[in-house]
Amino acid sequence: MTASSPYQPLPNGFRKSVLSGETVIGCWSSLASPIVTELLGVLNFDWLLLDAEHAPNDVNTLIPQLMALKDSRSAPVVRPPCNENVGIKRLLDIGFYNFLIPFVDSAEDARRAVAATRYPPHGVRGVSVGHRANRYGTVPNYLDVANDNICVIVQIESRAAVEAIDEIVAVEGVDAVFVGPSDLAAAYGHLGNANHPDVQQAIERIFASARAGGKASGILAPVQADAERYLSMGCRVVAVCADLGLLRGAAQAVQKHFIHE
Repeated sequence: MTASSPYQPLPNGFRKSVLSGETVIGCWSSLASPIVTELLGVLNFDWLLLDAEHAPNDVNTLIPQLMALKDSRSAPVVRPPCNENVGIKRLLDIGFYNFLIPFVDSAEDARRAVAATRYPPHGVRGVSVGHRANRYGTVPNYLDVANDNICVIVQIESRAAVEAIDEIVAVEGVDAVFVGPSDLAAAYGHLGNANHPDVQQAIERIFASARAGGKASGILAPVQADAERYLSMGCRVVAVCADLGLLRGAAQAVQKHFIHE
């Protein structure tokens, strides 16, 4: 591709898959390491979540991880620290197109998230002409096509969000809703127990609302049985493992085998 050719962002395929209802299987990445991210990218998950909410990531650690994924079929998805315009703008400018926005509790929150990812008049994204996402100013039609290539997934993590789920799903520009099972469990008074019937009932309600609204639903489910259950319920954007958990689990298994306390 030359600098004068039409702009075709690689992550657009992920948004197309989400909008079409395809099942996309992902892995959660929290270790903030380009080597770990590169390794996960070699394994060809459909998508990788690079976490900047609960992990020690910022723009300076995320850029090397994006570079590490340049040859991977895995689409990078970023979770910003919060639903805030400036932070989202910086992530857009360094090259992210796929966003998981945390703690969206209302339709207004969802509209704010979408607006943060769009240039005016469809949003409030600040304009720079020389950032990494437009190849440092060498892509002539970036401003014309950027808005149409952003995927926004909003995270449902509270009672308020569950109560407003139909309105959130209906917001234009929201491509999918994603359950945060740990925070949702805490919100329902069952901290650490996302499998409690109250929490599972709320999750089923979220999935049903998304399905009725013609949009995809997603969830983080690093326990295999949970992931398979959610897939059978029609959930389509599923993170089935996490780098931190995989490393911890493997290390614990080796430790238990060789060290007898």
